[in-house]
Amino acid sequence: MKKLVIGYIYNGKELGADEILFKNIAKKKNIEPVLISTTEWSDEKILKEKIKSCDILYNSSAEDFAIETEKTIEEFGKKIIDPSSTYYYSEDKWIFFLKCLAHKIATPQSILLSENISLSKKSLKEFNHWPVILKRVSGTMGQFVEKADNLEEAGKIMKKLWEKGSEKLPIIAQEYIPSPSYRVTIFGDKIVQTAIKNNNGWKSTGVYAKKIKRFPVDEELKKIINKITKFVKINVCGIDFLKKDDKWIALEVNSTPAFDFFECERRKMVNELVDLLVKLARKKN
Repeated sequence: MKKLVIGYIYNGKELGADEILFKNIAKKKNIEPVLISTTEWSDEKILKEKIKSCDILYNSSAEDFAIETEKTIEEFGKKIIDPSSTYYYSEDKWIFFLKCLAHKIATPQSILLSENISLSKKSLKEFNHWPVILKRVSGTMGQFVEKADNLEEAGKIMKKLWEKGSEKLPIIAQEYIPSPSYRVTIFGDKIVQTAIKNNNGWKSTGVYAKKIKRFPVDEELKKIINKITKFVKINVCGIDFLKKDDKWIALEVNSTPAFDFFECERRKMVNELVDLLVKLARKKN
């Protein structure tokens, strides 16, 4: 059997913990790793040459430069996990809300706001959920998520979110559900990790969480996860849930999930990733 070659896209000039583990684990499994830094290539011809022997590639970053690298690789005809379309469609927070509604999955009540702030205030008044969460349809690590207590504050936050980003992306309003964030990380159809993210404040995404611990996945949550993975079609993802009246509420889905919630599990996570990529590469062939 031909020796597999697997590419790994990452940000930064130096290898991080995940990259080092990927390289070492791949070699132990008789796989040739090809590591590609988005900051180190400046010519698509060089990139094309570097990946020409790759059977499959994995993009570990949601940064804009990584996504542009990914799209370039797709144009070269290479299979990459996960496809760039996931960042613009499957992960879109408004689309995820609509998909959950269509599949009868409980999710925070949400509305898409107009780029006209006066019209948005009118919509928020009718929506009448206070406090309300305002967030861009895309974004990572809670960077473009704020909480407003009234209409005046909501207008200011919308302006702030548009000024903060490099582009003026749509904003959704979402009911505020006071709850820890329950992250389930999935590779293929396998649950590989769970993490409850707690914080003293209202944000509980990974970078804001003060306490992180594991939690068991009950049968109800398994059924919800199975539904979600079928319509988002992301091979490597983290799904965030909340709890309201002891019921599971699907919040959002993220590709390129973090592997560092529990340092003691990082090696296991990267090992599972390599196994999945091998499976997908062989399926392709």
